[in-house]
Formats: sequence, C-alpha cells, structure tokens
Amino acid sequence: MPISAAQRAALLTATTVLLAAGCSDSGDKGEGSDAPTDLAGLAAQRLEWAPCPPPSAAEGGGLPPSPLPGGATWECSFMDAPLDYAKPGGETIELALIRARARDQSKRIGSLIYNFGGPGGSGITGLPSFAADYEKLRARYDLVSFDPRGVGRSEDVQCLTDKELDAYYALDFSPDDTAEERTLSDAQKKYAAGCEKESGAVLPHVGTENAARDLDLMRQVLGDDKLHYFGISYGTQLGGVYAHLFPKNVGRALFDAVVDPNSGTEAGALGQARGFQLALDNFAKDCVARGDACTLPGSTVAEIESFITGLLDELDKKPIAGIGERELTQTQATNGIAQALYSKEFWQYLEQGLDSAEGGDGALLLALSDSMNGRDQNGRYSNIQAANTAINCVDFKERYTLGQAKERIPEFRKASAVFGSYMAWPLAGCSQWPVPGAWDHPDVSAPGSAPILVLGTTGDPATPYAGTRAMVDALGKGVGVELTYEGEGHGAYNGGSTCVQNLVDAYFLDGKVPASGTVCR
Repeated sequence: MPISAAQRAALLTATTVLLAAGCSDSGDKGEGSDAPTDLAGLAAQRLEWAPCPPPSAAEGGGLPPSPLPGGATWECSFMDAPLDYAKPGGETIELALIRARARDQSKRIGSLIYNFGGPGGSGITGLPSFAADYEKLRARYDLVSFDPRGVGRSEDVQCLTDKELDAYYALDFSPDDTAEERTLSDAQKKYAAGCEKESGAVLPHVGTENAARDLDLMRQVLGDDKLHYFGISYGTQLGGVYAHLFPKNVGRALFDAVVDPNSGTEAGALGQARGFQLALDNFAKDCVARGDACTLPGSTVAEIESFITGLLDELDKKPIAGIGERELTQTQATNGIAQALYSKEFWQYLEQGLDSAEGGDGALLLALSDSMNGRDQNGRYSNIQAANTAINCVDFKERYTLGQAKERIPEFRKASAVFGSYMAWPLAGCSQWPVPGAWDHPDVSAPGSAPILVLGTTGDPATPYAGTRAMVDALGKGVGVELTYEGEGHGAYNGGSTCVQNLVDAYFLDGKVPASGTVCR
C-alpha cells in the first residue's frame, strides 16, 4: 500500500540503526437534499491547543516533535466529529490535530491541511517528520495535519496483540498448497474477528467519505472559507472525494502520487504489481550501470532479478536469521524489497539487504518489512496496517475468496515475477470482514471546483503514473492541472526536484496555476 511520510521516517531510522549496529456502508450521504444540515454546533467548537505529547503507540511512538526553525513549537488538539454523519446529532468521536502556525501572520492565507496517505498514516507524526520540506509554505500557512478516524490517536482500529502480529506477518502470504491456503484463510478470519472484537463500533464509520466530511468540518473549525489541501498517495483519493462532495469549498489543492480513481481492488493491485516491477527494473538497471560497485550477482537486469527470485524461493523453503529470535521469511523479504522501492534514496539499503540475505543475514530486509508493517524496535506495532485494512474494506465492495484470488495469479505473475503472487493473494484480505464496502471505486468528479494540481512521478511504484491522467480526467474539464515529474520514488514534492517545488510553492503562496502538461525532469 502507499507509504506515508511517517513510515519513511521510521524506515530511515530503522535502517540507519541496523547499518550502524551491524498498506459498509459508512453511513455517508451524498451532497444534496438528504445531506445532514445540523452540524452548526460542531462547526462552532473552539479548539484548545497545547504542546504536543509524545506520539502514542498507535501512531508509532517516539519523542514529541522537535521545534521548528526559529524555535516555533508544534501545537496539538482534538476536534469533535460525528461518529456517523447520517446522525450528526448522535455520538461523537475525537480526531487528533497538529499545527505549526504561519511565520508571517499578517500575510497568512489560512490553514494548509496535509494527509500523508496509507490509508492509515498518522499525520501527527508525518507532518513534523518532513516539516523542513514545507518551511517555505509555512511563510503564509498554518501547517495542519491530523490522524484520520480509525488512525493513531483518532479512535484507532486495533485487531491483534503485538505478539499475535509478529506471528501473522511471518505467515506465508503466497501459499503453495492446500494446507498453506487453509492456514492463511484461518489467519485472515482471526484477524477480522479481532478487529470486530476490539473496534467493532467504529469499523462501519472509518471510510473515506466520512473522512472527507471530517475535512470540511475541520476547515470550518479552523476558520477557513476554503480548504487548502496537500494530499499524498491515498491522500489524493481522500482529496478527490472531498472535491466531489464539496467542490465549491476547494481552495488551493495538490494531489501528489496519485491513486487512480477508476481502479477497484483488483485493478489497483495489478497496477501496483506493474509499478513495483518497474521500480525493481530501474533498481537493477542502476546496479548494472555501476558495474563492480554493485554487490549483487549478475551483469544484466535479468540476471539480477533472477537472483532475487531465487533468493525468495529459497526463503520460501527455509527462513534465515533475522532480528533476535525472529527469522526472515519469504513474505517479509518481499515486503522489505517493496518498502525499499518507495524511494531511490533507499536503494542502497535494498542492495545491502539482498547481499546480506544471500549470506544468511536477514536483519536488514526484516527491518524494512517491519517499517512497512509499523513495528518499532521494541516490538510494538502502530495501527497503520489495521487502519489500512479497515478503511479499504469499508470503502470497496469487492470481496474475493482465496480461490478467486488464486485464479488471478497467472495474470499477476505476468505483470511481475517478484511481486505478482505477493499482490494477488491479498485480494482476499477483506473476505472475512464484518462490514460491507461502499463503492466499486470513488467518485471524484468535481464540476465547479477551483483548479487542483495533479502531480505524478513516472517511476512511482505504489501509485503508477497512469493514475495521474485518470484523476485529471475524472475531476472534470478545467479542474485537474496535470504535472509530471520524470523521476523515481513515491511522491514528487519531497523527491528533491527544485522544478516541482518551485511550481507548487508558487501555486500555494502566490496563486500561480502552472500550465497543465508541465513536465519537470
């Protein structure tokens, strides 16, 4: 699933330490005569801001956010929102917020609200992790993010204990025989039952449409006439749904690393298989180009990728030493490889992890996998994957059995020898879910909306570039402004391109809308 900024920060920390030490019906209603209209009381609430505490375990743990340049401090608060927007006068939940106030209050435009993706990523940890990248934007905006409903400190979805999750993530998620298929099916059933037991009351209400309504309530509570928005990965889907529900409330908005709004569960997974294969191809090409400086065996892309598939086959037969008493399994190794392909800056860790695994040391690949799954070095899990599952299962109607997922494997393997099975089997991840899904795919048509920048990266593994054009078309004529970054990684604004940053900064700070079709290299 798409990676959040918080995950990236956790990954960098985990790999650095290792190197030094040796992804229903939600009760939502569309805009119109039957939409709830009695939210005035909640919209008028006043937030009480205070210094931020350390992140909760569900948010990934760690220290309180460091002060910003110039000594400014982060502030945190909670906003009340309806549990069910169909019953706006009923039970409420608390959503956790974080902000850094604009440097120049006399030229302040408003709040700029971030969602870092997942779904399931914590904005409370994500925004401070990459605050330096957004310092120019803080000149005229209060930078704001939040834990979406079901995530982190916002009524977090919980399913299994940390010990149970260790066992769950070590399972073979690409079974080879009937016994392994039965084991996986039983594990998925236990996982879904655990989610229902621990978080059943909130599960029907964590969908994207409810989160979009939270954004509009947040806009009002923060005192903004328009929603200024910076969405990354899944955050682009959330932003698209918001624009559909509230087109006239859209201010300046960026969708970066775009989720294809026309893709359902199967099409999205198949697209990711192709995307990760493209990123692996590019990684292997880079390795070949460096010659003897690359430690992996093989002098061609095909030979390097054959080495990787061979390594995974061996791990399927016999795991190797990992971290402490935990071993590296085939599934965790594949997960770790995928994690490292999210950003070109992590290719060095992927190369070292593969080289070490060939020698029997799986620690680095396991650390990469742990980062994807939200496990810290003390064995505690954030709830990013639990929230990811809960949100996706309540959003999408499709319910595949393991047998139906198995039927798709040949097509998925054609897309990627390394990631095909890894992406196909999880199609059945919602088969045991206790809450039905809402849609085949989200409606993001937004006639009447202000222009929205839609930014895609040609080498993005998790949200392939084709989704950028699909989002532009789906938003409608005159709304989506297509921008392209010819580069690698998941997310362009934080990808190191001065061209991209200059275009986006000028749009947010000065209202300069670039020409659709602009390309940055």
